[in-house]
Amino acid sequence: MPETLAAADVHLGSTPDDVLWGRLPSRDDEPVRTVAPGTVVTIDTVSHEGLLPDQGSDPVAFFGRHGVAAADVLADAVDIVRHVERDAADGPHVVSRPVAVQGAEPGDVVSVTVLDAVPRVPYGVISNRHGRGALPGELPRGDEPVSVFADVVTRDGVDFGRLPVVTGGPRVVTFPLRPFPGIVGVTVDSEVRPHSVPPGPHGGNVDIALLTAGATLHLPVQVPGAGVSVGDPHFAQGDGEVALTAMEASLRLTLRLDVVPRAVALARFGALVGPLAETTEYLVPTGMDADLDDAVRRCVRAAITLLRARWGVEEHLAYAYLSAATDFRISQVVDLVCGVHATVRKSDFQAVPTCG
Repeated sequence: MPETLAAADVHLGSTPDDVLWGRLPSRDDEPVRTVAPGTVVTIDTVSHEGLLPDQGSDPVAFFGRHGVAAADVLADAVDIVRHVERDAADGPHVVSRPVAVQGAEPGDVVSVTVLDAVPRVPYGVISNRHGRGALPGELPRGDEPVSVFADVVTRDGVDFGRLPVVTGGPRVVTFPLRPFPGIVGVTVDSEVRPHSVPPGPHGGNVDIALLTAGATLHLPVQVPGAGVSVGDPHFAQGDGEVALTAMEASLRLTLRLDVVPRAVALARFGALVGPLAETTEYLVPTGMDADLDDAVRRCVRAAITLLRARWGVEEHLAYAYLSAATDFRISQVVDLVCGVHATVRKSDFQAVPTCG
């Protein structure tokens, strides 16, 4: 599939010098680029599927077994396996090194808007590994991980993902593609690079499927410059991501990076302690915890805080509104820390003036 470079001010590739593998940036990681607020950045991302040791650490051979020609395997993927260090205890994800945004300081919020998410290849992988997923100890049935190859087909000018109904059989199921980055994060204020799997206040592996083109993730800044990084590209994912991964596949992401000063952020979002997503239709507060019940509780509290700050809704009325009108969705249950996100319709408050 040919790659297209959307209009951007800065381009970051996915060579071994551009990425980390299995860890997210810490405060000791120097940014690979420093940009002004409002800058549009294009970042090439690489999926980890087909690169991992349990898949042979040879993407050409792995994808070749599924009929992909060597020329259609990203050279970036091959180079990453050969030249980027990854400890066995690290996460699986290939993550961009941080991009700093001028003027961003702790207490501010950095807003990462996905302008475009373009597939770099016409195929992906959905994997299930032992001890992971929503059914650990039950699936997969055998001793080995299961990596399901999925390709892209076009019907009436629209691309779909395609899976067989029976392994090797002619019948297939197709599903819509909704490309988005699973990992969007800021650099943590720590000497230790975080593991790439669990999400947290820094964002990271949030796996919110709403973060398609046009959506924004607002993140509280921890270190000067914010240090934005992305990775874990998906072609499609259902809320929950139950099998461990969704349709993992490499994307070219075009992002706009903005800074919201602390005072403005407090008026818009309240005291933001974790990621807040936004689409044209919804504000999307999040909650995260190893316990799914506690993740829901955290999300409800975050949603109440948002309604009180933005529209001055009294606490008991915010609670009532959320119960009557807002869906609380499971982002994912497979990343050690479970994620829940709420979809607050902005149109419901069109007659209510904002505070601040």
